[in-house]
Amino acid sequence: MVLSGPSGVGKTTVYRQFLARCPGVRFSVSCTTRAPRAGETVGVDYHFLDRADFQRRVAAGEFLEHAEVHGNLYGTLRAEVEDTVRAGGDVLLDIDVQGARLVRASAAGTPLAPSLVFVFVGPPSLAALEGRLRGRGTDAEEVIQRRLRNARAELAAWREYEYLIVNDVLDEAVADLVSVLAAARRATCRCGAPWNHE
Repeated sequence: MVLSGPSGVGKTTVYRQFLARCPGVRFSVSCTTRAPRAGETVGVDYHFLDRADFQRRVAAGEFLEHAEVHGNLYGTLRAEVEDTVRAGGDVLLDIDVQGARLVRASAAGTPLAPSLVFVFVGPPSLAALEGRLRGRGTDAEEVIQRRLRNARAELAAWREYEYLIVNDVLDEAVADLVSVLAAARRATCRCGAPWNHE
């Protein structure tokens, strides 16, 4: 399950509550070359790599998707996703619109492609999103304006996703994501008929 949405939409809160309700779903931990922030745990929040190691892994084809954002490299390890899916498990990727596009392109024509489910988390309105960003009280005005510009561009991409969840009421958004997982698990393109296993 590939989950995207603009900064401030509450996506992290939604997926954390979703994971608490669906303990069998594994969260894909991204790699980054940026330094750990206070309170972040190696292997839980990110796999922290130096730039040379990251680039070596890119050259070896180890990433399902990767990109440079604000001078740092970020990426999703292919093995972390493919090994879990091959074993019949579910994986949640929290990545931006650009990363979702790269996952779709990278998986095209591979056994992973039919397993992918793309979910976009959006705000009830742009005004609500701006209110959430300002409500954090942590960002300077220029940062808020940049996030709003980026949000408008990301919101324009919502039709590239199979499912849209509007995060207006948190419990409803989490329940919607649980429903998406249930529907995806039962989609005929993702499973074999149970009576064919004799």
